[in-house]
Amino acid sequence: MPTDLLFRDDAYLKECSALVTAINERGGIVTDRTVFYATGGGQPGDTGIMRLADGSEITIATTVYGEVKSDIVHVPAENSTLPKLGDTVTLMLDWTKRFQRMRIHTALHLLTTVLPYPVTGGSVGDGEGRLDFDIPDAGLDRDELTAELNRRIDQHAAVSYRWISDEELEANPGLVKTMSVKPPMGTGRVRLVEIEGLDLQPCGGTHVHHTSEIGKVTITAIEKKGKINRRVRIAFA
Repeated sequence: MPTDLLFRDDAYLKECSALVTAINERGGIVTDRTVFYATGGGQPGDTGIMRLADGSEITIATTVYGEVKSDIVHVPAENSTLPKLGDTVTLMLDWTKRFQRMRIHTALHLLTTVLPYPVTGGSVGDGEGRLDFDIPDAGLDRDELTAELNRRIDQHAAVSYRWISDEELEANPGLVKTMSVKPPMGTGRVRLVEIEGLDLQPCGGTHVHHTSEIGKVTITAIEKKGKINRRVRIAFA
C-alpha cells in the first residue's frame, strides 16, 4: 500500500499520526502516511522527530523514496532504537527548515518567469537555492533581476495546485521548464503548481500559499557554467 503523501494537499501540516508498515534492511522506517517530503526535484528530504507510543523519540535525519517509488522512507539517525511493525507513531517536522525550503522553492518558480529560458538544473536549500539556465545572451544584470523578482513576490499572488493526466501533460510540453528533472509522472496524474497570473508548471514539491510569504530575496551570484549556461543563485535578503 503506497504511503499517503499528506504534504501534497497541505504543505502546512506540521505533524501527523501514522502506522509503521515496514522497516527496511538499513533501518529505514515506512509508514502508511506522512507529512515528510522525500528527496526529489532538487528539494532535500525533510528532517524531524518520530515520537513512539511510550514517549521516546527518534531523530529523522532525512526522508527518501524507497525501492518501490510509492514508499516513503524515514531515515533515522545512527544507533536509533527502531519502532516495531504495526506501531502507531507521531511524525513531527522540523518546521523552521521546511518553511524556509517552501519559501525558496516558490521563489525559484518565480525566477523562471523572470528568466524564461530552459532550466538545466537546480536545488532548494535552507534559505538559499539556485537554478541553471541555458541563456543565449548571457548579459545579465544582477540588481535588475533582483528588483524584478521582488516585484513579482510583492504581487501577493496566490499559489494553488491542480492535477492533470500524464496524457494531458504530454500534449502540453510547454508546461515543462526543466530539462534535467522530469515531472513526477507514472501514477496517471501530475500535479501542477500555479502562481496566480505568473506561472504554471508541474512540480511535486512544497510551496507557500501566497508569494508574500516568501519575503525579500536577492540574487547573490550569476556564475558561468558553460558557453550559454548560467547558474543563478538566490537567498533571503
